[in-house]
Amino acid sequence: MRVIFDPTQISRPTAIALGNFDGVHVGHRHVIAPILPDALGSNHQHLTSTVVSFSPHPQEFFSNQPRSLLTPFDEKVALLASLGVEQLVLLPFDADLAKLTAAEFMQQILIDSLQVELISVGCDFHFGQKRQGNVQDLANIWGDRLTVITEQTMLLKEPTPIRISSSNIRAALAKGEVDLANALLGRPYNLVGKVVRGKQLGRTIGFPTANLDLPAQKCLPRDGVYAVQVNISSSSKPLFGVMNIGLRPTVNGDRRSVEVHLFDWQGDLYDQELNVDLVKFIRPEQKFASLDALKEQIKSDCQTALNHFAVLT
Repeated sequence: MRVIFDPTQISRPTAIALGNFDGVHVGHRHVIAPILPDALGSNHQHLTSTVVSFSPHPQEFFSNQPRSLLTPFDEKVALLASLGVEQLVLLPFDADLAKLTAAEFMQQILIDSLQVELISVGCDFHFGQKRQGNVQDLANIWGDRLTVITEQTMLLKEPTPIRISSSNIRAALAKGEVDLANALLGRPYNLVGKVVRGKQLGRTIGFPTANLDLPAQKCLPRDGVYAVQVNISSSSKPLFGVMNIGLRPTVNGDRRSVEVHLFDWQGDLYDQELNVDLVKFIRPEQKFASLDALKEQIKSDCQTALNHFAVLT
């Protein structure tokens, strides 16, 4: 998949899915599906399957505050490529773009720059200055060449369906509700980062950990202990373990860390990239009276995780 920052490099004409797509969750994939190469009929094989998004996120631009992301840039690119998207066009969301009216956005961006022939959007998509543009404005020009995806919901344990949205996924992660977040995503929520050197306290109590260096914008779930499945390049099969996110109050930690302990693993992980899938939230982070008490709790956490994996397999 080509990633385009320079509008002169866009392959056109295009079939586009338009939106922010943070998380590339189940609802997003419904929006993207109609413009994928396999979905385009014989009359549209000349179109380039394109996702059009914004950088930075519009909310980050208007608030002037960094925004945590479910899928930072590299993760989003990998997920879109795995779906079969041919190019990702990132529009620079700056003052010039923000002041375009809906009509100007359609003419300058969609028609002149992208040469859009087919569009797919969610039903609540808005665009242009003060979000004045909506799907009806797009329909006025593209007619039946516009696909509008209705609000996507999922019926889980709740008595009423829950909306599939990035905000609901964030809320679930903040509560440690891993099952809900993973269901809405359509895949396990994962953390991808390189292993860096920590204080190496884990190995002194018999539980060596890999400290992950994550993208600064990555949205972290609730502090606590998780059962995780881990993929690393040096292993041909997934590994299992437990992960702790938090300040490590028992050892007077002064900054948030993400540490993974792998079961049945020996070897050097430094500088390797770990892809960590969240499987189950085990418990919140807590402070223990001693390192021995912490060690006993970690043993219990590992057994809880192993029991869970045994049920899954």
